[in-house]
Amino acid sequence: MDQFDPLGAGFWLRVGIAVLSGGVIGVERQMRGKPVGVRTSILICLGTSIFVELGGLSGNEHADPTRVLGQVVTGVGFLGAGVIISRGGVVTGVTTAAVIWILAAIGACIGLGFYAGAIVFAFITVSLLAGVGLLEAGFKRLRTGVYSAEGDSDPGRN
Repeated sequence: MDQFDPLGAGFWLRVGIAVLSGGVIGVERQMRGKPVGVRTSILICLGTSIFVELGGLSGNEHADPTRVLGQVVTGVGFLGAGVIISRGGVVTGVTTAAVIWILAAIGACIGLGFYAGAIVFAFITVSLLAGVGLLEAGFKRLRTGVYSAEGDSDPGRN
């Protein structure tokens, strides 16, 4: 249980990476006025890292930490589904749900000890979110989308 010793450097390294990774994504979302902001992003990332790490610390040689990871993925999927709204044929919240999903994946990387990967994934995520926003600003069709609840709104596309 040395990994959960709050006096150890490893403990604070994991907490710091989770706060940094979740925070940088949360700042991007909050600046855009999206529902999952800084606090929520940090908490999802940190919470997932804690659950995944605890799954590997049971002390039982027959324990399977991937079972904990599987349950975390299920729970996060449920959380993400809660932000998706369909009203009048318009679906919103899908990107926010995907952000919740990637925050949990980054937290899982931290919990499994893949710190550099977690940081890289956080910056890739922010780059994608910001970069696609810039593309959308330049191309109206990207901003409005090409799909409706009834199917493909552009019959010429396959």
